Amino acid sequence: MKIIDIICSAGKTGFYFDDQRAIKAGAGHDGFDYVGEPVTEGFSRIRQAGESISVMFILEDGQVAHGDCAAVQYSGAGGRDPLFLASDFIPVIKNEIAPKLIGRDINEFRPLAEEIDTMELNGKRLHTAIRYGLTQAILDAAAKANKITMAEVVKKEYATDVAIKRLPLFTQSGDDRKNNADKMIIKGADIMPHALINHVETKLGKDGSILKDYVKWLSDRVLKLRESEDYMPIFHIDVYGTIGVAFDQDIQKQADYLATLEEAAKPFHLRIEGPMDVEEREAQVEALSALTAELDKRGINVELVADEWCNTLEDIKLFADKKAGHVVQIKTPDLGGVNNIAEAVLYCNEKGIGSYVGGTCNETNRSAEVTTNIAMACGALQVLAKPGMGVDEGIMIVGNEMNRVEALVNSRK
Repeated sequence: MKIIDIICSAGKTGFYFDDQRAIKAGAGHDGFDYVGEPVTEGFSRIRQAGESISVMFILEDGQVAHGDCAAVQYSGAGGRDPLFLASDFIPVIKNEIAPKLIGRDINEFRPLAEEIDTMELNGKRLHTAIRYGLTQAILDAAAKANKITMAEVVKKEYATDVAIKRLPLFTQSGDDRKNNADKMIIKGADIMPHALINHVETKLGKDGSILKDYVKWLSDRVLKLRESEDYMPIFHIDVYGTIGVAFDQDIQKQADYLATLEEAAKPFHLRIEGPMDVEEREAQVEALSALTAELDKRGINVELVADEWCNTLEDIKLFADKKAGHVVQIKTPDLGGVNNIAEAVLYCNEKGIGSYVGGTCNETNRSAEVTTNIAMACGALQVLAKPGMGVDEGIMIVGNEMNRVEALVNSRK
């Protein structure tokens, strides 16, 4: 099966691009918007609509395969590629990349995906969002050429030898952490609620009491609203380094506090993402490794999830090797080619560290579907319900895709 044409269309994502540098510098809110001038190159305002590019491969039998180029909410920050605007990058895809792909055979995913992921233009690698979307389309095309699901393509080409089945689904609440928790409970989310604890004084508490009270509320709320005693969701809360800030980056004090959160969460299991952020990769690995070891030594049953400074496939391997956390988030758009997602999940599984196929609220339904197939094929620990912050949409998109894939695979047994 060959690619005979490539067509691009501009689109919107499930959330927004936010100028993280401007926000950290103190930009205030005006309703849902931010007040002030952007400071990161490419931004026309501090919060602006997220953009995507759908890349459609026209195959020689008339089928259309597609993937969506998309970037994270905080684009242009933390060493990431610049802001991803459709008008800037559609010409790059059409004029520079499409001619290299038209006429190519598409029966396999991995070789062409790796070629695109390492491709350079003018001495630089392609923008991560372009690599992300193009490799999604390559995977979809290989699936269509072979008349199987994308998950089955990945399972075969990476020889994963795992059962393709539904995985635990992790939902994110945004700041509406109570109303959205109710939605999650009613819909039976496997893992919840993310909670967006990104400010010490207003969300964690200088002594951690605000978060501890919220965790206790969450436990009580599940016990009150659940339809069955069998429903035992895992609590997974992202604290954006605030525990480290509140407790002076002291490992013993952080462990003491995490023990109180474990108690507040009972009878539910607790995961804490990004407990500290020490502003540098090697130092972050050292600190998170130390806290992980301390929890294990004390028998504190809280799993730590690596996030800050763990962005690329190389980063993920380093965190896994050093046991920096019990679980590693695989932030899918930051990895570029989706072939790296498969590599990351399989590496984490080999090293005995949990593989969380995450991403960003600022993706699309298509990128969510494709990355979910890869997670299923490689046996990830959990997947993120994405895009957006509304709970219902992410549960529908990712949950339904898992159910479809599982049903199709089982129908062929």
